[in-house]
Amino acid sequence: MSGHTYDHGHTLAGWVGVAVATVGGTVTGLGVISWRPGIWLGLAVTAAAVLTTWAMHLTGWGKPPGLRPVAERGLRVRDRAARAGHPDCLGCALAGRRVTPVRPAPRVPAARTDSPADRTGSPADLAS
Repeated sequence: MSGHTYDHGHTLAGWVGVAVATVGGTVTGLGVISWRPGIWLGLAVTAAAVLTTWAMHLTGWGKPPGLRPVAERGLRVRDRAARAGHPDCLGCALAGRRVTPVRPAPRVPAARTDSPADRTGSPADLAS
């Protein structure tokens, strides 16, 4: 959705995978109703859809959903972080690209320094 900062991850890898899986499902269906070897051929094409999508994801044509700048949301834009792997991504983990998610450092409050210029109030308060 172009009006939102959240990118749902619709990518070239995803669409190619869906197209190949649709062909596999169609061939499997034809095998069920008329041509017996079509069942096995269709299942093989469906398995090829999974492998094709995975390979395209690993080469940068698939992105995980999440917040992303507008320039990186397009269907034809490759994900430059794919080579290192995505945090919490099963496909990257299966390929041996283990990435630990980046967690922000804990915030430590700054030490407070009191000076007479910081104090307000009566002169009795300033004497303490």
